Amino acid sequence: MALPLSMAGCRLAGRTVGNLLFRQPRRMLLTNRRCFVSATAINNLQFKLDEKTAHSSLDLFKRDTAVIYRILGLDPSHVRNNPERFHDWAVVFGDSQITSGRHYWEVTVRKSQEFRVGVAEAAMSRHECIGTNNTSWVFAYAQRKWLAMTTNKMVPVPVIGKPDRVGVLLDYEAGRLSLVDTQKNKVIHTIRAPFRGPLCPAFALWDGELLTHSGLEVPEGLN
Repeated sequence: MALPLSMAGCRLAGRTVGNLLFRQPRRMLLTNRRCFVSATAINNLQFKLDEKTAHSSLDLFKRDTAVIYRILGLDPSHVRNNPERFHDWAVVFGDSQITSGRHYWEVTVRKSQEFRVGVAEAAMSRHECIGTNNTSWVFAYAQRKWLAMTTNKMVPVPVIGKPDRVGVLLDYEAGRLSLVDTQKNKVIHTIRAPFRGPLCPAFALWDGELLTHSGLEVPEGLN
């Protein structure tokens, strides 16, 4: 079955570019990250969105807990150039790095028909999009369908419609990333992967806006 066109690749400055998915991943050394989550932090991960990583088409607001996509965006020459910023893709990372524990956060989606939520290695190449390589794991929504994505592989997620709010549950040691239906307090789908390096909450957005909710305990029903 053919996949939706917009899910066949990541979108470059508002355009879908499928052939860029198959480039070899490029690693980069990133420094001066703000925060590490210690081995004793079991949940209650608190993070904000990291402006240093945000693509020029993304604006942060609500004290850096929310992001809005602007089709024209900022002139890249007016955005401070640094090695942590995504240059080609509408992606932004959270400002915390996770190296252990179980962590849970939620995302409110407003007026968006295409977005991705998940995690990525802190050192992921800023010339790639989350979900297209072996250093990121995401749940993608486009054309009214959900997919789990990593390493250019796309797995359909059971139909849940488009809820206004979804949860993300990360179990680092168990190698599990789950999408959660917050209304039913139920895991919808789980991606399994051998996490090795520090991970950051990761988001991609091509219309509308996302609001993040962190500092949450793992719901009892998901323990």
